[in-house]
Amino acid sequence: MFGIGMPELLLILALALIVLGPKKLPELARAAGKGLAEFKRATDDMKSAFNEEHRPIESRGELPADGKRGEVEIPLTAASASSGEAAGQDTSHAG
Repeated sequence: MFGIGMPELLLILALALIVLGPKKLPELARAAGKGLAEFKRATDDMKSAFNEEHRPIESRGELPADGKRGEVEIPLTAASASSGEAAGQDTSHAG
């Protein structure tokens, strides 16, 4: 982990027990555990948000099923056919 073996860990725990006392040590350990759990939960949330943002667009379902990008079909209607007259195009065949 940090290069701390069992003898070093026992020495640290013994010093903490002497300095803090038997009543404060469990409270401190409990608070440290809760803090580490909250930190882990926050980093996991950040990882999942990061991975969600960097997934390919295709796998997020943001493309149409046919996979075409930026191609939109506009159906030809009577209104768009008569717009040729408005643009100055001669639609009559009498001439």
